[in-house]
Amino acid sequence: MSEPYELHGPLPSLDRPVLVTHFGGWIDASAAGGAAMSALAAACSTEPLATFDSDRFVDYRARRPMMELRDGVNTRLVWNEIELRHGTDPRGNAVLTLTGPEPDSQWKAFAGAVTQLALQLGVYQMVSLGAYPFALPHTRASRMSCTSPSADLIANAPYEKSTLDVPAGMSAVLEHALTEAGIPSLGLWVQIPHYVSAMSYPAASVVLLRGLGEATGIDIPYYELEREALVQRQRIDQLVGSNDEHGAMVHQLEALYDQAEQQAVKLAADQARDELASGDLPTGDDLAAEFERFLRDQGE
Repeated sequence: MSEPYELHGPLPSLDRPVLVTHFGGWIDASAAGGAAMSALAAACSTEPLATFDSDRFVDYRARRPMMELRDGVNTRLVWNEIELRHGTDPRGNAVLTLTGPEPDSQWKAFAGAVTQLALQLGVYQMVSLGAYPFALPHTRASRMSCTSPSADLIANAPYEKSTLDVPAGMSAVLEHALTEAGIPSLGLWVQIPHYVSAMSYPAASVVLLRGLGEATGIDIPYYELEREALVQRQRIDQLVGSNDEHGAMVHQLEALYDQAEQQAVKLAADQARDELASGDLPTGDDLAAEFERFLRDQGE
């Protein structure tokens, strides 16, 4: 049987690298996790280390390669690939990134291959990034929640902890595989205002990168994302301010958000968050559609 991945050279000698993962096609509202990963890869000047066997892990009918046509000439095919890269942050911390489409098959084999590489490279911590829509206002900071098979790791993480049953993604499978191999693993998930979750939301990417720094010590600049977040905040404010119904919805979300933040007792805070998540609030669909129209009218 062929190897599940192809190395791009000898494995480098790394000093306690952090493995950061993100897979396309899974839950990533506003593509906030993908934008954070792009900023991380750029700041760390990552280089290819290994490419996983697409024939084994990717369903081409679901993720067809892109054909580039130039005056009728099929110049090349661009394949969806899962790639492991390595680099260093501005402070010299070793960083590994694992990105690409979420595998369509052989999840256990894929997790085993990633774990094998992680052990060989001396990975001491894994963090996955993602985002999900939630009923919160864009005028307040996005919260983060976390997941891990390690109760001790979760107990020390200063983020939201949820209790629910949901379909798992590859990031959850890797959390278990790496934790069982002795590598602490943490999933970081940022909340996105539900009415903007179909478009980019750079403010949430900033929150993810800050959380990544808190959890791992990886330190990268995100000034460009902050600038983009400021521009988008002004656009959303302009849209909401032009519609009384939308403004009322945001004010209601603000009140519920502030109520949850001010609760000193955990039970009271949980009740406020339950009200925020399941209260009689607008779905945000009308606002999202109107915001998309607004951006089209504004142009680039």
